[in-house]
Amino acid sequence: MWLYLAAFVGLYYLLHWYRERQVVSHLQDKYVFITGCDSGFGNLLARQLDARGLRVLAACLTEKGAEQLRGQMSDRLETVTLDVTKME
Repeated sequence: MWLYLAAFVGLYYLLHWYRERQVVSHLQDKYVFITGCDSGFGNLLARQLDARGLRVLAACLTEKGAEQLRGQMSDRLETVTLDVTKME
């Protein structure tokens, strides 16, 4: 019984260690496209990823939201106006 428990705990830590080692290399060369960046979760995510050095393409519903976000972030963040509620 104790052998099975020790094997299970060992396997758990081995899998946890393996997952922690998996990282994406060259994050500064990657782009992330985020919709809904006028406010809320999309805005917060765009700010955090820009602060971490990733290149962000932030889609905003209004031009005003795009200008506000563009004015507060670095040159790595680019904004586009996009209405995802319409099919066109």
